[in-house]
Amino acid sequence: MAERSTAAVGVADTGGDKPLTARTGEATSDGVEEQDKTGTEPNGAGEAEPGGTDVAGLEPPELHSGHKLAGRYRLEECLTRLDGFSSWRAVDEKLRRAVGVHVLPAGHPRSRPVLAAARSAALLGDPRFVQVLDAVEEDDLVYVVHEWLPDATELTAVLASGPMEPYDAYQLVSQVSQAMAAAHREGLSHLRLTPGSVLRTDSGQYRIRGLAVMAALRGVATEHPQRTDTEAIGALLYAALTQRWPYEEDAYGLSGLPKGVGLIAPDQVRAGVHRGLAELAMRALANNGSTPLRAEQPCTTPEELSKAVAALPRIRPPEPSFATPTYQPPTYPSANSYAQSPARGTVHPPAAPVVTPPPPLQTRTGKALKWTVSALLIAALGLGSWQVASILMDRDQQTSGDTEQPGGDGGGAGKQQEKGSPLKISDATEYAPLGPPVAAEDVPNAIDGDRATAWITPHYKGYANFGNLPNRKEGSGLIVDLGRVQEVTGLNVSMYRSGQTAEVLAAPESASAPASADEFSERLSRPKQIGSSLEINTDEPVRTRYVLIHITELAPDSSSGQFRGGISEITVTG
Repeated sequence: MAERSTAAVGVADTGGDKPLTARTGEATSDGVEEQDKTGTEPNGAGEAEPGGTDVAGLEPPELHSGHKLAGRYRLEECLTRLDGFSSWRAVDEKLRRAVGVHVLPAGHPRSRPVLAAARSAALLGDPRFVQVLDAVEEDDLVYVVHEWLPDATELTAVLASGPMEPYDAYQLVSQVSQAMAAAHREGLSHLRLTPGSVLRTDSGQYRIRGLAVMAALRGVATEHPQRTDTEAIGALLYAALTQRWPYEEDAYGLSGLPKGVGLIAPDQVRAGVHRGLAELAMRALANNGSTPLRAEQPCTTPEELSKAVAALPRIRPPEPSFATPTYQPPTYPSANSYAQSPARGTVHPPAAPVVTPPPPLQTRTGKALKWTVSALLIAALGLGSWQVASILMDRDQQTSGDTEQPGGDGGGAGKQQEKGSPLKISDATEYAPLGPPVAAEDVPNAIDGDRATAWITPHYKGYANFGNLPNRKEGSGLIVDLGRVQEVTGLNVSMYRSGQTAEVLAAPESASAPASADEFSERLSRPKQIGSSLEINTDEPVRTRYVLIHITELAPDSSSGQFRGGISEITVTG
């Protein structure tokens, strides 16, 4: 009797039967690194399974391109053959999409652990991991089917081009540590976390493949799984900062450290390394206490590492660089460019008159004249602006004087109260306390002054509370940074779509880069379903730097049971 287990979880839907991350990358090795083929462990992170059976002489099943599993998975290309199993790129003919498949004989000593690991990973349903789609024992074969992600980049390839910028390295360690912390809370570990098992999508999100399954395929186990995974994350961060592997052996296309000198701090390997990230890498790599540390206590679990990353001062993304356009002068016909008709031998004048551009001001006198004219123009513009501002100020004073109520004492007591003026928003970030951002690249659209642009969430199926996903149970939204503590008297939030449920919270004056809802202790509005905009006016000014627009439920997007939301524009007044 065939055993089947297919994960059916509430993942965000990007259309049709494709999962949320159908646009991510898959390396040709399918997560089984080149070093694996020799049976070595480049990072020393895993240990052979105690009491395990030697599988070095076992042959993988005799399969070929075109072979079908379960009548739907057509094998296309064999990527790896070792330890008695093989990994393939395949096509799910039922859903018409590419998938990855691990295949091993049902009698393989690791077949049962592989099935158990695959089914546990499928039940996690966390979109930060490459999803297990099927785990089957059928026709004397055991095979595990997982997502095939063709449009992202393996971390090995990213590191081949050079060290990462501090912001990119921060995103890597933040997202991977949060994902592994969530997995360990559910009793799952990776134990084979390497640059070959981490993928970066076009939007800057990281996906981890092979959770639990790769360790089961390789027969890897350890008494301290949390330490093993934490050290592996530290190695990834170290490699991202230095483009060096933090062990003596060369691995994953990276050079190892000099032999006999031990672990060297990243900022001693390469100049200009971010000090806070360098210390984090050391704290993760030295989690067993074997290596002396320069600073704080080691991180022994992904949860501890994730909290240490969150405690770092915020690292801003690099400023975009814009190339200066090159002026191309127009091409003019020459004086002798006449066209002769072959039919009558007549000569026609050029279609347009010859225009000779005036010579540029190249001499010293010409340059001085040019700068003098420029200075006069700037002075004239400044004088005009000052006059316009003076007229507007006089008009405002006259208008305010006209609003005095009859019987006033002339001291302004009867004037109408002026509304608060807009405060400058220094920055905005996405609120995603339990998972990676859903649309971090679109956040600037909500503070650009244009309501036609917006920060928009993906589609979520079945449930308004972000698909009822564990890593979205606290909702999402945007955190506005005013640059410094200011007095806030109101907000106006234009929503991307009517029907969303949201609340507005403010952090206390002493807060520094708050990331969780508990850190926003001042409530400006209670959760309620709102229309196209949310307008708030406080009774008393609230002194704060950070304001959270917290969305807990999305609006229906169509009749197909999908939900979506977002924010078009945020204005804060004070």
